[in-house]
Amino acid sequence: MEHRKLRGNGVDIHVAIQGPSDGPVVLLIHGFPTLWYSWRHQIPGLAALGYRAVAPDLRGYGDSDAPSEISSYTCFHLVGDMIAVISALTEDKVFVVGHDWGALIAWYLCLFRPDKVKALVNLSVPFSFGPKDPTVKPIDVLRKFYGDDFYMCRFQEVGEIEAEISEVGVERVVRRILTYRTPRPLILPKDKSFWGPKDETIPLPSWLTEEDVAYYVSKFQEKGYTGGVNYYRNFDRNNELFAPWVGCKIQVPTKFAIGEQDLVYHFPGAREYIHGPKFKEEVPLLEEPVVIEGAAHFVNQEKPQEILQLIVDFISKF
Repeated sequence: MEHRKLRGNGVDIHVAIQGPSDGPVVLLIHGFPTLWYSWRHQIPGLAALGYRAVAPDLRGYGDSDAPSEISSYTCFHLVGDMIAVISALTEDKVFVVGHDWGALIAWYLCLFRPDKVKALVNLSVPFSFGPKDPTVKPIDVLRKFYGDDFYMCRFQEVGEIEAEISEVGVERVVRRILTYRTPRPLILPKDKSFWGPKDETIPLPSWLTEEDVAYYVSKFQEKGYTGGVNYYRNFDRNNELFAPWVGCKIQVPTKFAIGEQDLVYHFPGAREYIHGPKFKEEVPLLEEPVVIEGAAHFVNQEKPQEILQLIVDFISKF
């Protein structure tokens, strides 16, 4: 596996690359709060099959640059980084695989630049989070629905949430979030009860090793969480920027999968959207969505071989 820096949209983006230089590129886009490392199982698997697997650290994460301004983390900045990475590696269309925020960025990429994407595999976040009425403030809607302690609302508290993470400690944050398996919206009370007592050990599931935790901890201790949290601080701004694309469809062949215990799958209306007609209307080339039994949110790490197989079975058609 090779690690290098590519010039993104005004920032340097770290990428992990494995596979033949002439192989079809598979761009693997991670989510919050992970890194390129979340694709550690799929990268060698894809490379062994002749694909060129490319997994960036998104801006604000890991070994990529982290601009200080909140306004540097809009949908256009994020998609711009991915376009720059693609253009640095190939003139051809690429396969795109996204998880969590990476799935959102992948939807936006397909919406803005379908000419760059051969086919899409998205995990955990459906297109229901796409462009809507630009006059609506998504954070206000979420606040009214879930309350002030809903994690996306708490993330709007500039400085406060960072101070809380600092007090709790990066290792505890990594362990608590990656092992979260409660199939309901994530609530972060200001009394910090979500994180549990500091002297309480958080056991790891079989799919997550102490070595994995150590890697995540080392990178988040170095970079902090502000970059990743800034993505959420642009929700309202993104909704205004999306105005030209309201009503547009995703015109790229698409596969979607989600864990049966994923908190997103249990958001009100999510299952109805995923299994109902609306998803297919908005993504006409969508294949039948897949629900991964026994998996929660971090499905690509929890069920690595199953997800690798799902990716390969789909992209091998093109």
